[in-house]
Amino acid sequence: MDLTGKIIAILQANSGVSARTGNTWMSQEYVLEVPGTYPRKMVFRIFGEDRIKQFNIQAGEELTVQFDIDAHEWQGRWFNEIRAYNIIRGQIAQSIPAATAFPPQQPVADQPATAPQAATAPFPPVQEPAEGAADDLPF
Repeated sequence: MDLTGKIIAILQANSGVSARTGNTWMSQEYVLEVPGTYPRKMVFRIFGEDRIKQFNIQAGEELTVQFDIDAHEWQGRWFNEIRAYNIIRGQIAQSIPAATAFPPQQPVADQPATAPQAATAPFPPVQEPAEGAADDLPF
């Protein structure tokens, strides 16, 4: 997946030594703001000191982030992690503008335009019981 936007924050780098392998590691998180009528923000992580230096991301920079999303469980709670694997500068990747990400639903040809769409109606329409039918609900 990829998103294009502006870097609005660079968070503190984290580093340590892996208990399993004994190797050192480093990661850094950034906040990307995607423009639109309602701007969205995404925190993503770059893992590895070499990649952090290679990408050299600066605040205020416009770029496209290519990333993967994964979730992990810890003590019964689930957390999402967004890891960037590539940064594209200059050439802006084709991304879906926020206004067209979810186009309005078009009426189906055999239904009148005024009928509510099943996907957008919060509840099904009320159906009146037939005359003389018993209401079998217990309340």
